[in-house]
Amino acid sequence: MADTKRIEGAAKRIRLDIIEMIAAAGSGHPGGSLSAADIVATLYFGGVLRYDPASPQWPERDRFILSKGHAAPVLYAALAEAGFFGREHLSTLRKLGSILQGHPDMKKTPGVEVSTGSLGQGLAIASGLAASLRMRGENEPRVYCLLGDGELQEGEVWEAAMFAAHQGLDNLCAIVDNNGLQIDGACSDVVCLGEIDAKFRAFGWEVIDVDGHDPKALLEAFSRATTVKGVPTVLVARTVKGRGVSFMEHKADWHGKAPSTEQTSDALAELSCPSSLAPGPMKCE
Repeated sequence: MADTKRIEGAAKRIRLDIIEMIAAAGSGHPGGSLSAADIVATLYFGGVLRYDPASPQWPERDRFILSKGHAAPVLYAALAEAGFFGREHLSTLRKLGSILQGHPDMKKTPGVEVSTGSLGQGLAIASGLAASLRMRGENEPRVYCLLGDGELQEGEVWEAAMFAAHQGLDNLCAIVDNNGLQIDGACSDVVCLGEIDAKFRAFGWEVIDVDGHDPKALLEAFSRATTVKGVPTVLVARTVKGRGVSFMEHKADWHGKAPSTEQTSDALAELSCPSSLAPGPMKCE
């Protein structure tokens, strides 16, 4: 089992980078980036993903697709931390000529597998990748796809879920960042998702419910996913939108806006200490 202290340290640096990047850009999506930081840190620094920063196109690498592309800052921070490019690029987020666009761009950013941003497409792309990689046979690369819970309102997600189960894509692992909020408010108010676990099970997936802010639990869940045979796996990760910054936590308002200078200072200071709020998804009334 990987060192959870390393994951926690990486997650903290990722969160600090998220705030600094978005503040410098004057725009961006902090809420969903912060909620996914522990998940992404576990993937990249917990020994889950196989990758080589010196050779981003290494054929044997695992693939990670950020389907919720608006949360690009969490991916960019992780890629910089992993050594895919220099940290000096982080301050150029969303600026003209930058390799770090507002949404992931596979032609501009080393380590980005797929250009994403139009919600609902990531799982379909991931399923196609998993199907093609499975043809390699033994020691085939795995595909990981991170979705937002609000994104599950897109019909294409469920078409892909049906295809993946029918094809028996056991080299595919989806992760749902289940923070209960989307741009217009609570998912339960916009289009209630009901029981996400039950939906995926009905489509033929192996489902693992996990605390999305607990590196040890995440490592165990990802490890279990590699043992599943014949069906794809989804981790339904209970998270808090804006995790780590108290005035952003549980607030849909922080889906897509940058903090002020004062708020940035407060957030960076607070991120030196763990949040006291426990994670948990919002329920439909």
